[in-house]
Amino acid sequence: MKASNITKVVNKLIVKKLPVFIWGPPGIGKSSIVKQIAHKAELDFLDLRLSLLDPTDLKGIPFFNAETKEGVWAKPSFLPSDPHSTGILFLDEINTAPPAVQASAYQLILDRKVGEYTLPKGWSIVAAGNRENDRGIVYKMPPPLANRFVHFEMEVNFNDWKAWAYSVKIDSTIIAYLAYDKSMLFTFDASSNEKSFATPRSWEYVDSIIKAGIEKDLILDTISGAVGREAAVGYLSFKNVMKDLPDLGTILDGSLTVLEEEDSKVMMALSIGLVNALLENQDEFAIDNVLKFSLQLPSEFAIMLVKDMQQNHIDVEGSDAWGAWVREFAYLLS
Repeated sequence: MKASNITKVVNKLIVKKLPVFIWGPPGIGKSSIVKQIAHKAELDFLDLRLSLLDPTDLKGIPFFNAETKEGVWAKPSFLPSDPHSTGILFLDEINTAPPAVQASAYQLILDRKVGEYTLPKGWSIVAAGNRENDRGIVYKMPPPLANRFVHFEMEVNFNDWKAWAYSVKIDSTIIAYLAYDKSMLFTFDASSNEKSFATPRSWEYVDSIIKAGIEKDLILDTISGAVGREAAVGYLSFKNVMKDLPDLGTILDGSLTVLEEEDSKVMMALSIGLVNALLENQDEFAIDNVLKFSLQLPSEFAIMLVKDMQQNHIDVEGSDAWGAWVREFAYLLS
């Protein structure tokens, strides 16, 4: 299931306090979408890595209460305690936790309590983990625990990633390269022993790497350490076409109206670059000029450009040039 669809469903299920489990390979953003759901719903978010806990960390340490002459369990201080609070308790890497720790989680997940502790009513439980064939150290989830969740398997979807990348201002060269070669967004191979491979998470690292000012003679090895050699070479080769791009400001101000260029890499980079430029300057005049400019682009790039503008809430329909654009490309939109 796409991340965007998982987000829609989980938003509904957390209201009903149904425990959810999100499966998927490493680096595709399972924890990120849960954190984003909590943030947009204005909920507290507690990320709990069960693989780092002992069974007593959840249930608490037993001690003798001299006043009541009873053995009791000390409540864990890291779990939410305010009865009026609302949030998501995120149990990450749950199936990498030893079976004894998973067993301690049974009661918390099913009954919303463990030992002397009770999860506040306003909190929902969401868990995530890698699949058994994802080359990680995981324990087979016992059926009694698995049956306590509603399960979803998350897939990598480029359009979902692109929408997110625009929203967090990932470098336009990365977005353009992956739009040109979508296969490079996720190259994880469970049968390979390569330590570096491309994932949505590792491309976010590349964004940080290129913004860190790494020396030119070290940049290939550095990016290779994040996404692997093949993806790094492909990206840097693609980035070289950026020198052939016109000044995007000349398109926004209307001084450049025609581009004599046929290289699809340049076209892809140009389209992505224009969207990023408009996100920085959503002036009506600039939007008009971009739409007019797109009329002479190959149809596939004109369509992609306008769809990306719409997805990023750039008001193309309110532009004076919108009517001319629709008349030019209406036959492709029907």
